[in-house]
Parts: sequence; C-alpha cells; structure tokens
Amino acid sequence: MFTHTFIFSPGLWAGEGKISLNMVEEQLFFTTKWSVQTTDFAGRIACAQDIQVQGLSEQMRNELTFYDFQPKAFLVDMENQNVGRIVGQGLYDEKMIAWEFRNNANFEGYETYILQSDGSYTMKGEYITTDQFRTQIEARIWLKSKEVPASDETQENGEEP
Repeated sequence: MFTHTFIFSPGLWAGEGKISLNMVEEQLFFTTKWSVQTTDFAGRIACAQDIQVQGLSEQMRNELTFYDFQPKAFLVDMENQNVGRIVGQGLYDEKMIAWEFRNNANFEGYETYILQSDGSYTMKGEYITTDQFRTQIEARIWLKSKEVPASDETQENGEEP
C-alpha cells in the first residue's frame, strides 16, 4: 500500500542537518534519532524524535502520534516541553510525507520529507513563534534499524546516529 518506510513501518531512523535561527547568524548542526513504533490497534503510530544540537548539552524530544489515515492525508499530534501539545494535518504521496501545524496559539510550521532513491529522506522544515522567532531546518534521515527499542531506551541511549 505505501512506498514509504519512514513513519509507516517500525524502525529506528538516524539523521543530521543544520538549523538556522533568525536571531543567530551562524548555522547550528544537529543529529536526530526517530523511534517509530508499531501501529497500534486503533491505527495510531507513535514516534519519539530526539534532537541534539551541537554545542548544547540539553537534548530536545518531540513525541509525535500519526493517526486518522485517509488516502493521501492524516492527522498528527506533537508534544514537547516548549510548545505543549499541538495538532496538525499531514499529507503524503509516493514521494513525499509532510505535515503542518497552523492556527495554534503561539507556534506554527511545517516539515516535508522527500523520499530519495536510496530509501533515505531529505527534510526541510520551518517554524515560527508569535514573537517572530523563526527556525529553518534542513536534514537528511536514513533507516538505521528495523528493530525498535522500547520508547524510553531511545532517550537514554547516548549512541550517535
């Protein structure tokens, strides 16, 4: 049914990229790990995304849940300590997976993942807050393992992607 392994199949994904902030001139490099869990009985897919920005000691974690899959569309919940819980809309086709968060009180943005011929994805995203802090993200992610660690192991495991 799907040509995508990212999001739609359980596994551990690794990635790296750069973040640009409108308040800082230099680009920040980061690594990321995604733990994509098995689809539950209700058709929901839980994911944990850990992000480590070079030069910062604190790691950021996003908990995402993808659900209500329709042909070419879905819903997504994202929760983290900075924005709380927000709900967005997504879409997909044979080459792309994307989602956006709009009409939230203090945070809007999108992420787009483009499937590459080797099975990896290039990613672009942009987020903006009501106080005009803009974050632009460019990255590449790839499947590291089809085995998914328990959800709490991804945060504790210090292994680099």
